[in-house]
Parts: sequence; C-alpha cells; structure tokens
Amino acid sequence: MADPKQHPQVPMPRPPSYPVPEDRPEEENDLGLIHIHNGVIAVIARMAAVKVPGVVDLVGSIVDGIAGIVGRKPNDRGVHVEIVENGIVLELNVVVEYGVNIPKVAWQVQTEVRQAVEQMTGKPVKGVNVVVQNIQVPEVEKAPPEKETGE
Repeated sequence: MADPKQHPQVPMPRPPSYPVPEDRPEEENDLGLIHIHNGVIAVIARMAAVKVPGVVDLVGSIVDGIAGIVGRKPNDRGVHVEIVENGIVLELNVVVEYGVNIPKVAWQVQTEVRQAVEQMTGKPVKGVNVVVQNIQVPEVEKAPPEKETGE
C-alpha cells in the first residue's frame, strides 16, 4: 500500500486547448499559451501616440464618452485594434495642435506606434491608420481689463 504522505512525481497535464477568440493574438510555448488582449495593444498604441509632438489627445467613440461620464477613463480610448492574418492593424483617432504639419505628425504617429506595439508584443503590425478627428486651436488669452483710476 502506498504511503498517503508521499506524492509521486506525476507530470501536470496541460489544460485543454480551448478555441481562442480571434481578437487575441496568441503564442504557444512549452508552458502554455500567451494571450495579449486587444485592450493591452490599444493602451500601448495610445501611449506611444500621445508622446508624439503635435498630438494633443486621442478621441474615442460614444461608448468611450459614456464610460467617461460614469467615472471610468479608458486608457485605450481612440484606438481600434483588429487582428488580421499574421499581424495587427490599428486605427487611431487623433487630435492635433493647430499649426503643425499634419502629414508629418501622422507619419511619426504611425512609426512610433508600430515600433512600440511590435517591440512590446512581438507581433508584426501590418498597418497603422491615423484619422485626424480634430485640431485644437490655442486659446487666445484676453488681456485683463484696465482698471479705471478715477482720476
């Protein structure tokens, strides 16, 4: 009879392989699957985009607006991630500063986002589409009204 205190070295069975939704890039290794959720990819893209000089913000959809009203600030606002065959396609809705060279800023956003997503996920980026949704015009500061001295 086997001693109940003694545990034989039995290899752990691998969990069953479930179908993975297409919106999650996956990678398999000896230890199991690695899933990177679209939201994580969107956050990476957003953070890379807002670092580009001339980009003021990214704007999201109505759903993002409602989420902001109830107190949740999504970090992936303004970014749509699509998983395509052998890669990722991103769409970013940006607001740029008035007076910048829009094509140059958009190109830099494409470059920075592609580099950040590929570096952090290891997945190839097939496209970065930049949609300029708005331009932020700097507010003109009004001079304070002159006080009458009463002389």
